[in-house]
Amino acid sequence: RTNWHLKENARDHHTSKFSSKELIVRRGQAFTVTFNATGQPEQNLTFITETGPNPSKLAKTQATFGISSTMSRESWSAVLQSTSSNSVSISISSPPNAVIGRYKLSVQTTSTDSSSPAILGTFVLLFNPWSSGDDVYMPNKAECEEYVLEEFGIIFAGNKNHINSFGWNFGQFQEDILNICLSMLDRSLNYRQDPATDVSHRNDPKYLGRVLSAMVNANDDQGVLLGNWSGNYEGGKSPSSWTGSGEILQNWKKSGFKPVRYGQCWVFAAVLTTVLRCLGIPTRTITNFSSAHDADGNLRVDEFYDASGNHLDRSADSIWNFHVWNESWFSRSDLGPSYSGWQVLDATPQEESGGIYQCGPASRNAIKEGDVDLEYDCPFVFAEVNADCMYWNYEATTGKKTLMFSKSTVIGQFISTKAVGRDDRVDVTIDYKYEEGSTKERDIFKKARKKLGLEDKFDPTAPTPQEIDQKPDISGRFKVAGPLEVGKDLSLILVLENLQSDAKTVHVNMTAWSTVYTRRPVHEIRKDSISVTLSPKEEIQFPIKISYTEYQQRLTTDNTIQVTALCLVEGGIQVLVQRDITLDNPAIDIQVLGEAKVNKEVDVEVIFTNPIDTEVIDCVLQVEGNDLLRGILEIDVPPVKASEKSSTKFKLIPFETGPKHLLVNFSCDKFADIKTFKMVNV
Repeated sequence: RTNWHLKENARDHHTSKFSSKELIVRRGQAFTVTFNATGQPEQNLTFITETGPNPSKLAKTQATFGISSTMSRESWSAVLQSTSSNSVSISISSPPNAVIGRYKLSVQTTSTDSSSPAILGTFVLLFNPWSSGDDVYMPNKAECEEYVLEEFGIIFAGNKNHINSFGWNFGQFQEDILNICLSMLDRSLNYRQDPATDVSHRNDPKYLGRVLSAMVNANDDQGVLLGNWSGNYEGGKSPSSWTGSGEILQNWKKSGFKPVRYGQCWVFAAVLTTVLRCLGIPTRTITNFSSAHDADGNLRVDEFYDASGNHLDRSADSIWNFHVWNESWFSRSDLGPSYSGWQVLDATPQEESGGIYQCGPASRNAIKEGDVDLEYDCPFVFAEVNADCMYWNYEATTGKKTLMFSKSTVIGQFISTKAVGRDDRVDVTIDYKYEEGSTKERDIFKKARKKLGLEDKFDPTAPTPQEIDQKPDISGRFKVAGPLEVGKDLSLILVLENLQSDAKTVHVNMTAWSTVYTRRPVHEIRKDSISVTLSPKEEIQFPIKISYTEYQQRLTTDNTIQVTALCLVEGGIQVLVQRDITLDNPAIDIQVLGEAKVNKEVDVEVIFTNPIDTEVIDCVLQVEGNDLLRGILEIDVPPVKASEKSSTKFKLIPFETGPKHLLVNFSCDKFADIKTFKMVNV
């Protein structure tokens, strides 16, 4: 019989949150095991640890060790703690660079060489950010708590003019999640090609981060999530409807490991956060606003518009309203100490790397310094936060393209993550690049171009210096003149100003399209054109009103609308005026009615007020929260009449003390995925 001292070992190894009957410990640290033994066995005991399909000492997936007087920092070792007439307690320690995963532990008495080893059982070994010898060592304990042990997160979204956020349940300690994470590794392409070699590399967070960035998306390897950016999510769940990773990972396993439908960037990033935190690698989600997808690697993003102002799908490049990726914390022995620390990983399938859809780890310091020649995928990540933007007018009949304007300060703004120990936003833009517009920032951009061989190469698609230097005669902008809420009319003002001292005649073609958050147009909402003559230095304002009835049927679940005015100045260059608008859903409110105590029922009320003048139907409330309820609660809510209030009550029985987060998602036929969360002190 084996006593794994589950409670004491879990406490010492920061693994108490796992709901498992199996021992889960961290590498580079001792754990205690007691087993039955008769006689005086401690003199001649040999232990064997093995992991993977064909364990070998050479691959460091097998170790054989006897009892020694002190723990070794370099290899597996065992120290005798105590003996009684029929049992022995041993302290076993693994090296800080041991392979992680599920191990089998056996013991053998050396006096009778012929005896086969007795299997004591299995345990799981994880990375150890609390141990100074580990590649993932994180000296700040509060950061370890947040980036490894915290199951609740906040993800930032919206756009650069209007940042919003929602809660997410990472749930890395939920039942069976650890097993699912381990089976992800065993389903990777690397493992399928060469299991023994793959397992022997599982001591390296760089390797695992890269493999898992591929496994979280379904491309290439039947991974966890299938991406869909079409605006049509039939045959699956809309990406904005998820509230946590647990359901996604459980569904993947339940379906026999068929990709779960559907994900978009924040879902890929949230699931990767869950998996890496579960395995012990400190990880967080990062949101980059106005994020470039540079498909051709020239650190430039080209956008094309026709004469009517429609955003054309001519380029593989794009600028997303926001994009979410991950940062994981580990050292880079392959690059040197100055590149250690936060590393960018991105599981969203955007471009292939090494022939498959994976991205990173790219050292954040390398991105900031323009060292884009370093592994892995630095040019792509550098472009996401730094690319220059070119806006072109494209004439379909002649194939002629004309540069309208270029901007080097649009991309990579308000780079955001959740604060440590608080539900606030922290801006980390300065960690990705020097101040926008500063000489240093431009020097780094030139350095990156040079390293990629772009400085010396003639690019026929690039604008000429003359095109870049041309000055427009007028300027324009869209001003918001009312609430940005789903259910209300959208009021904007197009402001045009003549910059010259002679009159200018301008023909304005305006369009409004609903888009997904990647700014891909989905449905046309409005098309208009006006002509106006501006006196010298005159400013004119045109009010634009898009009614709720006009956009309601055409809105995507992202609630985003792109308005564009293409201004053709007689005798001058064209001017593009554009704004991306994110509309807010109406609010929902959570009230906890009474004090939340362990194993005691407490009532919760969710209140929704219908802001529009028609009844909403097909109302569903979805609730989840670690340690507050098991699984996901789904409640059908009766239809809510125009301007009326709906109240839904349900009961919780919390099973752990401390601050817990309750996440709520409300949907109906007119509003998709209204999210909120509440902190409940149990």
